[in-house]
Amino acid sequence: MSRIKYHIFAFLVFISALSYPQTPVEGDAALLQNKMENGIQFADLEAERGNYYDAIQRLKEALKWSKSLGDKKNEGIILSKIANLQYNIEEVKEAKIYITKAISVQSEIDDKVNLAISRYTYGLIYLGEEEYNQALDYFKSSRTIFEEEELEELATEATLNQAKAYIGLNDYAKANTLLDKVIISSKKYDLETIHSSALIKSGYISYKQNELENALSLTLEGQSMAEAAGTLELLVESYSNLNFIYEAQGNQSLQVNSLKTYIALNDSIIEINKENLSEEKKTQFLMADRDAVIKNQAEEIEEKNEASGLAKLITALSVALITILSLLTLSLYKNNNIRLKTNNMLYRKNEELLTEKERAEIAAKTKTNFLSTVTHELRTPLYAVTGLTNMLMEEDPKPDQIQHLKSLKFSGDYLLTFINDILQINKIEANKVELDPEVFNLKNKVENVIAALNNSALDNNIMIHHEYDKKLPETFNGDQLKISQILINLIGNSIKFTKDGDIWVRVKQLKKSKKTHTIQLEVEDNGIGITKEKQDHMFESFSQGSVQINRKYGGTGLGLSIVKGLIEILKGKIYLKSELGKGTSFFVEFPLLETEEVVKVKKHDYSKDIGELDLENVKILVVEDNKINQMITKKILNKMGLNCDVIDNGEEAVEMIKETTYDVVLMDIHMPGISGIEATKRVRSFDKELTIFALTAVTLEDKMQEFDEAGFDDIISKPFKQEDFEKKLYLALSGGTASTSI
Repeated sequence: MSRIKYHIFAFLVFISALSYPQTPVEGDAALLQNKMENGIQFADLEAERGNYYDAIQRLKEALKWSKSLGDKKNEGIILSKIANLQYNIEEVKEAKIYITKAISVQSEIDDKVNLAISRYTYGLIYLGEEEYNQALDYFKSSRTIFEEEELEELATEATLNQAKAYIGLNDYAKANTLLDKVIISSKKYDLETIHSSALIKSGYISYKQNELENALSLTLEGQSMAEAAGTLELLVESYSNLNFIYEAQGNQSLQVNSLKTYIALNDSIIEINKENLSEEKKTQFLMADRDAVIKNQAEEIEEKNEASGLAKLITALSVALITILSLLTLSLYKNNNIRLKTNNMLYRKNEELLTEKERAEIAAKTKTNFLSTVTHELRTPLYAVTGLTNMLMEEDPKPDQIQHLKSLKFSGDYLLTFINDILQINKIEANKVELDPEVFNLKNKVENVIAALNNSALDNNIMIHHEYDKKLPETFNGDQLKISQILINLIGNSIKFTKDGDIWVRVKQLKKSKKTHTIQLEVEDNGIGITKEKQDHMFESFSQGSVQINRKYGGTGLGLSIVKGLIEILKGKIYLKSELGKGTSFFVEFPLLETEEVVKVKKHDYSKDIGELDLENVKILVVEDNKINQMITKKILNKMGLNCDVIDNGEEAVEMIKETTYDVVLMDIHMPGISGIEATKRVRSFDKELTIFALTAVTLEDKMQEFDEAGFDDIISKPFKQEDFEKKLYLALSGGTASTSI
């Protein structure tokens, strides 16, 4: 790339940096910031003068300052500039190292424009190596972003280089189409050098297609513009075209003149480029020149001393020396080629890894969106199933109907549990589950979990025994909800696979460091046990002992996978011991912090509190498009002594809120017409105080930020727990604040 092209490159990188928000710095950081910025500016000046090595050294100094500041934006820009300069001086190996690093940094911070510039530079490197397909990929991706950001010069130059790659692949039709675009664009934005290059390339394609008159016309027009701009590279290319065209036309005199001019200009460029080459490249040229001199001297010695025996001996020694040097040079050249090929392979692998990373991120997003959509579509009908079942069970069903309703309720609860398990696994895998520590009584927590599961155990004729280490305190500060989930899953697992037996739950202290205790929870049963080959896979998702076990005992195979994920969040570990036919023991170890704080009791019956409020003038609006869900929500509210209006779309809901004073709005999200989110935004434009709940099957984590920005006060997920629903309504109607408000 010429000095002019580097100047354009540096200017566009500078413009993109201006659009990036700068963080103010103070003290030593400000000094480093100034050093870095000055280093970049001086490097650009050195590059413009052709002092590429000085420019690279200044940029490497600036790179140190950017890393010290943690300035990823400028780190990526500097790496890209170094790569561009190394490409100019034909240090392709080093250029690939730095451009790969630049792409990695810019991908990490999503620096869109500068990432496109780096990809464009990588395209130039591949084009120079005649790896045209790889070059096309980089030019296409960078050109798309240049066009989006309205960087017309870079977009046009990227298009030109795409055309060059297609010419390299002998795909002249695609190349011509792109060159036509370049000619129009470069003329529009006064890009004379690019315009000239496009005309000369078009002339070459016309020559290849045997359209000699058109080829001559295009080449001469491009040559005229190149002469005006003083661009030697384009002049050399134009005279190369003319040499071929005149030869095809049979015009020998013009062909000879074109060839002489081409050779003279090409020699000039070679001499100029020698000045810009690395010391290694210069040494290679010097060695080649020295070998030529040695050869000439050897020939002269042989001619002058032909009659002398001593001269013959000297000549033989000279030839031997030259041969040894040639073999040594050849060996070094081959070794260097092998090293270059190995390095190139490593850079490509690194680039492939970056591409795979991008694909993995896209796949993860797709998976999350799919799960969000599927769970929403399942939760909506489940709201109807569980709601109608509960209503029917409360309306004095016939004795022969009770068992059917219980079966229906069990199926609905099972499906809801399955959906929640999938979502929790997804959250754990995406690292979206965080610790929520609070003061709690560990002994009471274990006893409460056992009491809750005791009925299920008795159904299988199982006795649950528990032991609590006497030297272990009872009150700790930790995430009691996750500990409960672990216990419920492990004890539930033992109940499922044990019949007419016993389960032992033991809580022990393994060690203590100051106030941090390492706790061991053990759940032992004398059930069916697990085979050796199955034990290694017990903590994988959807893993059970066998298909037959799954059919016989049921379950989703997600419980132990959830347990393992939760234990890792608690910074603990889990392992098991089992023998087929004799039983299984699960051991969980994790740290807990002892505390002397008092445990707060949170249990509260909000249904009674609602009954004590004056509900006569309370008005609630239910916005829901599903008729069954409308009926269920209305019946639940009526049972609580609350009256409500029901509407099935967002537009009419906004109009009703304008005309009527409501205390609470229960807003569905997915509806025909405008969504619940859009409807809430419109309401907030004229009413900031109205309490609006998102009554939706969308999970909180999926849409929390979007709901917050829309103006919702809280979210009630469908199907909901009655006590949670009652609590949020009571707090809204009594003027309290919901604890889960977003």
